Amino acid sequence: MIRMPRRLVALLAVVATLSLAPPAAAQPPPPAPTTGVLTTLTVKSDVARDQIMKVMPDEVRETVRMYLDGKIQQWFARADGRGVVFILNAASVADAKALTDTLPLSKAGFVTFDYLPLTPLTPLRMLIGPAAK
Repeated sequence: MIRMPRRLVALLAVVATLSLAPPAAAQPPPPAPTTGVLTTLTVKSDVARDQIMKVMPDEVRETVRMYLDGKIQQWFARADGRGVVFILNAASVADAKALTDTLPLSKAGFVTFDYLPLTPLTPLRMLIGPAAK
């Protein structure tokens, strides 16, 4: 007999409940707020490396400033070497775009950005029951 941890059993029960719950009878949950934006910076393929390197000292300074000001929550290098990924503390894609538009590489037109709004994991609401009315 395989023994599973209680937390795993509880999580599986939540997932099973999600798939079995009748959609028409349940009231839709409130929309989840955007709490951050995953932002991917990609260097354009037609931009020469020496052009990028001329802007990098200013880019690094501005990026560190954004981090110290609490605008960047996390940052990572892309494994493919073509840019970086930021998790920005922003309430919308428009707010995130306003931040990235200030970066020197963006101003120079050397990069593109993709944005993905992040929200809390709302199915977890089922673990705390219905909201008080």
